[in-house]
Amino acid sequence: MRRLGLPVQLVSSAGEPVLDDADLVRAFSDGESWAARAIWNRHAPMVYRLLERALGPNGEAEDLTQDVFLRTFSSLPTLRDADALRSFIYSVALRTLKWELRRRRVRRILRLSDTGQLPDLPVRGVDSESRQILGRFYVLLEGLRINDRTAFVLRHMEGLKLEEISDRMGVSLATVKRWVGRASQDVSALVAADRELAAHFQQRGGFDARR
Repeated sequence: MRRLGLPVQLVSSAGEPVLDDADLVRAFSDGESWAARAIWNRHAPMVYRLLERALGPNGEAEDLTQDVFLRTFSSLPTLRDADALRSFIYSVALRTLKWELRRRRVRRILRLSDTGQLPDLPVRGVDSESRQILGRFYVLLEGLRINDRTAFVLRHMEGLKLEEISDRMGVSLATVKRWVGRASQDVSALVAADRELAAHFQQRGGFDARR
């Protein structure tokens, strides 16, 4: 896909009108040149935060955020409810996230690297020990089922309520509870089985994703 060439965090350009989402959608449909940038400015940080929390600080969240908006802009003419722009973008982000998790799983199955694990890349703004712990935690998350991991991130890292997750993922509340519960049990067990991770979280009051 062609990159947008825009940073994730932007300051609204002077002179751009301050409109609600429905007005932005209509302006985009009418071919207003500023509308795409205004939509990006307003919603890109939300998408980036979701992807970085779900995938870890591996440098891919920014590229995937641009993918989300390329898909959003190509599909925006089909949006029936212009007031639902934020939810529409979030749903595109979730589909992109699940696609990326599937791609990673296939890559591990095909053993395209020696270990099937992502490289240890630097994390902005954290010390070496925290970077290593964070990397170990995201390697742990790689073992979860795709839907379980997505629901886990939305619940424990995005802080969404179960009902909100049900709406965002388009599944029943019972299904969300099953995914979150299973992922939480798996993560808690995996952390407990990793001596360094367990010690790290214990120093910070313990870790129990089931809470």
